[in-house]
Amino acid sequence: MKTIPTLKTLEDYLNVNYPITFYPEEEGGYTVIIQDLPGCISTGETLQEAMDNILDAKQQWLKTAIQYQDSIPLPA
Repeated sequence: MKTIPTLKTLEDYLNVNYPITFYPEEEGGYTVIIQDLPGCISTGETLQEAMDNILDAKQQWLKTAIQYQDSIPLPA
């Protein structure tokens, strides 16, 4: 039986692989979402910039959730 490790710190959660979805915009650039973390969304002009921005958004999302002791969902 597979068990889920206990996640306690920001570093623990940052190491969880949440699926990231990229949406190309008609005007150029990308919108990026981590659907398992409600409201975790960002943008970027290039795929690399979008990836960098969503990873920063993920870190800020998780920091805030830990600070306020909110429930943090695991990837679906």
